[in-house]
Amino acid sequence: MHTTKPRLSFWQIWNMSFGFMGIQMGFALQNANASRILQTFGADVEHLSWFWLVAPITGMIVQPIIGHYSDNTWNRLGRRRPYFLVGALMAAAGLILMPNSPMFAAMLPALWIGAGMLMIMDASFNIAMEPFRALVADKLPADQRTLGFSVQTLLIGIGAVAGSWLPYVMTNLFGFNEVAESGSVPYSLILSFFIGAAILVTTIILTVTTTKEYPPEVQASFEKDTPEVEEVSKGILDIFRDFARMPSTMKQLGIVQFFSWFALFSMWVFTTPALAQHVWGLSPDDRSSAAFNEAGDYVGVIFGVYNLVAALFAMALPVIAAKVGRKMTHAICLTLGGIGMISMVFVTNTDMKWVLNLSMIGVGIAWASILAMPYAILAGSIPARKMGVYMGIFNFFITFPQIVNGIFGGPIVKHLYNGQAIYALVAAGVMLILGAFSVMFVKDVDDIVK
Repeated sequence: MHTTKPRLSFWQIWNMSFGFMGIQMGFALQNANASRILQTFGADVEHLSWFWLVAPITGMIVQPIIGHYSDNTWNRLGRRRPYFLVGALMAAAGLILMPNSPMFAAMLPALWIGAGMLMIMDASFNIAMEPFRALVADKLPADQRTLGFSVQTLLIGIGAVAGSWLPYVMTNLFGFNEVAESGSVPYSLILSFFIGAAILVTTIILTVTTTKEYPPEVQASFEKDTPEVEEVSKGILDIFRDFARMPSTMKQLGIVQFFSWFALFSMWVFTTPALAQHVWGLSPDDRSSAAFNEAGDYVGVIFGVYNLVAALFAMALPVIAAKVGRKMTHAICLTLGGIGMISMVFVTNTDMKWVLNLSMIGVGIAWASILAMPYAILAGSIPARKMGVYMGIFNFFITFPQIVNGIFGGPIVKHLYNGQAIYALVAAGVMLILGAFSVMFVKDVDDIVK
């Protein structure tokens, strides 16, 4: 016998995910600028994906562990909140230190310090993000989960727009210097990372102070029997048992996630060098010129566009899903994202660079769906007492394709694409379309099409 979770108001749902806005602002600063920073410190284009490997590897390790422990935690801060508070503080430290890596050059080369800060940041973002996913599933009844993850996507989009556009704003509206000495990061970018760190911590604190969690005994009263997983995890090694017993829906979604996140990793790693070469006409060795930094700033602009589109489109997702179903909604969105990625190859000079913003409309629609639909589909197939660990295990299907891409993506660009990173973006578009096809084979346990 179980009771039904009370429905929450829109603003309760908003406050519950508000901290995710700050996390995503920091994450967007990392995604749009980490390759640029690493290139500034001396990384070659074909090696960028190897440096980015630290991100998914740490995520693969960290998220299931955090999910497992957050399922079994209860203290004065609650169940999930202690983890995203600690993660946010660590991520803020990484944001402050990464662009200032040359300060530590006496100990190690700036490139290696920067790569280490990238690892710290991504591990911290993973510590903070996973409990947010589980918190939505913990607090909301099944018929509000699509709305909950859509509001989360809206806030993610707002934070990502701010983070993506901040370096461009610092340079072009406030006049901070976008050119630095060779091997150093421009002051406009350093200042942007400082601001991102401050906003990240502030938004997390607001969520921690405005959102209450259900105590374990109350949460248990909401749980229904789930035959696929009957035992309660008692030790960290049980993560492997839970992995072996994952619901069939999770396995099916894993294929969709492979195609989606392989594509996203390519976009984050290769967009700056791709556009610097293909649109700005720069050589791969040009890493400090005004034109290179202009290309880097413009990558932030178009990343902001796709995040803005995602934020606006997020609130349409529940309406569309109610009409055509979650699976069809996700398939349509991924297809539009694939078309947008492929279209970037047709932009060949700076006079056409505005067209890249149109390409990002499709990418933004796909991003909105990637952040919401898989989790809304997944939540109905796993038991409440295992929500954290299974949300963490689900991250395996996000990190594994990024690791595969990280290992092989650079050599593919160098040898198959002859150093032209733009074709990595075209391939990413194809992968999104393959993801759209595969989602139609997923079993959605509690999807109701009206």
